Amino acid sequence: MNSPVYKKLGFCGMIPVLLLLSTGIGNAAGEEEDPSRLTLDRIFTRDDFRSERFGPARWLQDGSGYTTLEKSADKAGGRDIVRCDPASGEAEILVSAARLTPEGSNTPLEISDYNWSEDGRRLLVFTNTTRVWRYNTRGDYWVLDLENGRLRQLGGDAEPSTLMFAKFSSDATRVGYVRENDIYVEDLSDGKITRLTTGGSATLINGTFDWVYEEEFGLRDGFRWSPDGKHIAYWQIDSSVIQDYFIINNTDTLYPKITAIKYPKVGVRNSSCRIGVVSAAGGDTRWIDFPGDPHDHYLARMDWASRSDELILQRLNRLQNRNQVVLADIRTGRFRTVFTDRDDAWVEVVDDLRWFKEGEIFTWVSEKDGWKHVYLISRSGDSVTCITPGDYDVESIRCIDEKGGYVYFIAAPRDPTRRYLFRVPVTGADEPERLTPIDQPGTHAYQVSPDGKWAIHTASSFGEPPIIDLVRLPNHESVRILVGNDRLRGRVHALDRGKSEFFRVDIGNGIEFDAWCMKPPDFDPTKKYPVLFYVYGEPASSTVRDNWGGGGYLWHLMLTQRGYLVMSVDNRGTKVPRGREWRKCIYRQVGVIAPKDQAAAVRAIVAERPYVDSDRIGIWGWSGGGQMSLNAIFKFPEIYSTAMAVAFVSDQRLYDTIYQERYMGLPRDNPEGFRDGSPINFAHQLKGNLLIVHGTADDNVHYQSFERLINELIRHNKPFTMMSYPNRSHGIREGENTTRHLRELLTRYLKENMPPGPVK
Repeated sequence: MNSPVYKKLGFCGMIPVLLLLSTGIGNAAGEEEDPSRLTLDRIFTRDDFRSERFGPARWLQDGSGYTTLEKSADKAGGRDIVRCDPASGEAEILVSAARLTPEGSNTPLEISDYNWSEDGRRLLVFTNTTRVWRYNTRGDYWVLDLENGRLRQLGGDAEPSTLMFAKFSSDATRVGYVRENDIYVEDLSDGKITRLTTGGSATLINGTFDWVYEEEFGLRDGFRWSPDGKHIAYWQIDSSVIQDYFIINNTDTLYPKITAIKYPKVGVRNSSCRIGVVSAAGGDTRWIDFPGDPHDHYLARMDWASRSDELILQRLNRLQNRNQVVLADIRTGRFRTVFTDRDDAWVEVVDDLRWFKEGEIFTWVSEKDGWKHVYLISRSGDSVTCITPGDYDVESIRCIDEKGGYVYFIAAPRDPTRRYLFRVPVTGADEPERLTPIDQPGTHAYQVSPDGKWAIHTASSFGEPPIIDLVRLPNHESVRILVGNDRLRGRVHALDRGKSEFFRVDIGNGIEFDAWCMKPPDFDPTKKYPVLFYVYGEPASSTVRDNWGGGGYLWHLMLTQRGYLVMSVDNRGTKVPRGREWRKCIYRQVGVIAPKDQAAAVRAIVAERPYVDSDRIGIWGWSGGGQMSLNAIFKFPEIYSTAMAVAFVSDQRLYDTIYQERYMGLPRDNPEGFRDGSPINFAHQLKGNLLIVHGTADDNVHYQSFERLINELIRHNKPFTMMSYPNRSHGIREGENTTRHLRELLTRYLKENMPPGPVK
């Protein structure tokens, strides 16, 4: 990559790029503001606490460095793609914004994402993107040939923003992409477009996924080039058996507009799914021949098995307590099972399957011995070896340095609230080697170079914004700061902040919960304070983490400045590295064990901390945390005086198949669990103050769940406060001023119903 078009920049580092918090109006003219005090305006409307973010960065496969984006000095509104040398820090422009300006236009392409061909001679740019459910995965793609400077748009006569998941073949002569639920290949030499699949529609989906596969398995890109570039393997989803869920838009047009979504609610029939292989030149598809009903199995992962004649797939049964790892022959469609992961509760889909030793061994992560460990499995399946034994969980594999003989991974052996980088030899070790320095607490993330010699390292802690630096591995030598966040750090440090602490809550019988507490700046332990608990509590996530919390942390800090204690507790069943039993003891009892744990934690905290006012205890959460907040105030009205629940599930039977059945089983097999875990069945026990909030266009947790709870509260003559946000999705962020309005609503409701400040 020594083309003379590269322009030397100098030194890599301190690259501010993306805004994390929304910007907007400032203070009125002449109005002075105390920099030590937080306001909703400062947090959610202006850019007072803007964070810098690095990237997106791509390590080059030849080991010569990484590329990232920098604001162009020559082209207004554009960004250059820059190569940085990790050792020297020198930077050079690989692709200037001027070279990414289409012919006849004065405006360079806005780069939402980019990828290099394997030989580094062509660049694929994703731009003009539109949102599909959660993420912007549909848009336009352009290819730049670095040798001749030609920039051309892909797709032929495709409508704007209709291409998805474009990627180069191995020889970079062609690009494959999805267009309107069919797969196409475009030849870069002559522009010829070959359609590989037909019949793509709203219900027959080739190369991408329906709503539930995307939401719950994280699957969006649904096709893979073979290593030799001769074939494409792809998923096909047939969702025609799924009933429509209708979302009504009452505000954007004169008459209501209705959107239909194929959404499988718990217990109903799923979409069918199959995987096939087609020649990249076109022709018939060879389908992998799986037995059984395709509606009752999930094909949760698929890729080429390090060579071009076999696929490796993960196939789950409907209860998701068996993950079958198979190798499939693309010529015959037959498969053989090389490993099966089982659990009495559920098993996880594995994203850390990586091949090495010329495709003879792959990595696997399993909880089969009670902890999440890395296993090496032979291609034949005859050998299964754990290389990370011990009482700790491996969170994720970051790199396999085959030449050096090490596997790098993230774990937290002694403190589940933090994350560090470790490594073990590929032959295994009883004790992992910690690479994150012992004097660096908090949470650490790593983007490791292919050779394992460098990493882009992001570190943050509770109340401390992230710092991104380049480190040399394995000694973790910090070579240079890439993002210091000095402006943000200075403003955060200027705030009036009370003491924050992490601690454990002992509820007896050997059960302890991780928790944190934020105290008011002028905290007086001889007085009693109201406390607001922030909760999630479900198996998909956790809240007690030693990391930077962005706007959520700042809002909680603002509440402490107004006289509240803010706390959070991770109950059993949350996604934390405390072993299989901790995470899975709630199987078939989601919404049953967790609120009991939260209530027990509150009782223990009240008993241990005399400054907690037991008459002013509130709880709030979003999504699963909203459900938990409802269960808390309905089931334990003697503990909680106030609850604020946002975007919640009120009845677990209304949620989707993959998520709810994974943790609860089927409704017909667990009717008591579904009944006892659903807050709607306990609404009649409400005694305190309740605020419920929902977006009417929530495609994830439906507005139906909100309205059914309203009816139940009305039926029992229970007073409550409600707020609907028209045409807002699960994040309730669309539309001008929405985030600020919602946070102001929560703040005002809390103040009016659980007044702040200490009492004697």
